[in-house]
Amino acid sequence: MNSPVLTIISFLIIFTVVVVSHEFGHFLIARINGIRVLEFSIGMGPVIFRKKGKNTDLTIRLLPFGGACMYDGMYDIGEDDDEDGNADAEGDSSGTEESVTEEKASDSSDEAQDEVKGEKSESIYRDGEFNAAPVWGRIAAIFAGPLFNIILAYILGLFIVWFCGADLPIVADVSEGMPAMEAGIEAGDEIISINGHRTYLWREIMVRSFMSTGGKMNIVYERNGEQRTAELTPKWSDEDKRYYIGFSGGGDYIACNNLRVFQYSWYEVRYWLDATIQGLKYMVTGHASVDDLSGPVGIANVIDDTIEDTKQDGAFVVILNMVNIALLLSVNLGVMNLLPLPALDGGRLLFLFFEAISGKKVPPEKEGLIHLIGFILLIILMVVVLYNDITKFFR
Repeated sequence: MNSPVLTIISFLIIFTVVVVSHEFGHFLIARINGIRVLEFSIGMGPVIFRKKGKNTDLTIRLLPFGGACMYDGMYDIGEDDDEDGNADAEGDSSGTEESVTEEKASDSSDEAQDEVKGEKSESIYRDGEFNAAPVWGRIAAIFAGPLFNIILAYILGLFIVWFCGADLPIVADVSEGMPAMEAGIEAGDEIISINGHRTYLWREIMVRSFMSTGGKMNIVYERNGEQRTAELTPKWSDEDKRYYIGFSGGGDYIACNNLRVFQYSWYEVRYWLDATIQGLKYMVTGHASVDDLSGPVGIANVIDDTIEDTKQDGAFVVILNMVNIALLLSVNLGVMNLLPLPALDGGRLLFLFFEAISGKKVPPEKEGLIHLIGFILLIILMVVVLYNDITKFFR
């Protein structure tokens, strides 16, 4: 094992870069849309550092993973009301609005009461509050976090691809008696697509082979400038507990220290996006266990192992591998945050798209409650993953 200090520093740098890019996306697009950001937070848990800003406080919290961009008034509708139902000073309600509300509240009909509640909710929105912004502005602010993770991944990909090149999807060897040979695939063939998914890198083929569940594969490949099609069924290995196609490759590389770097950097990001999505599918369909999940401790172990395996090749190779891990985590964070689950950006987007389509705003206090429940469940999941990471380390 390496020096814990080196691993911790690498871990903190990678997580900080990935989280800051995500939260900066939220922050920038929110401000462009006139949404006030009260706090730009890095980490989770108790605050250990706070820098007061003119409009936004910068905070660093104890646990060095995660972060938050806290918008003004995102979920506090109704929380600042007193027992008589009047908004407090922060509600910025005028005397005229209060008198109208009181007059309508005296009406005993349910219809009138509903009208009062709707009118009151709108009246306590202040300029700069999240819920006062146009719905598409709010959608843009929420979506910007994952989008900036993908942008960061593309920038990191430029660095990696420029120095490392790209692995081409060319078959190097075909195993005797395996599905690929029986389907007519030969060494030197270029794999064009698998089940309609265009392949630009050999690692894309590896992902689909490794995560195969045994279903038929339609493979389009090119030989001597001619495209051909093969259909095969991966073969199960009792020893490795997985399916195999029966060919290998990844040894053919193309240099990208030229304008080609922009194209292949996107292919690099596209590969990690595909790998993340395929991994989620693999997990949801029950083909992965909790041991396949990793949290901060597991990621720290990967960083430590990577440093140990590459340090003999020099500091620059170690840095390249750290950048590659940051690219992977940035894509993962972007994709995971778009899942339509409470407390995640994807869950918030569901409510906003509902509002955009129906024209009806979900009461923020109700939405906030749903996200709170989701956040608690997310914390429970994190504890389970953390426990699993620690026990895996000892196992």
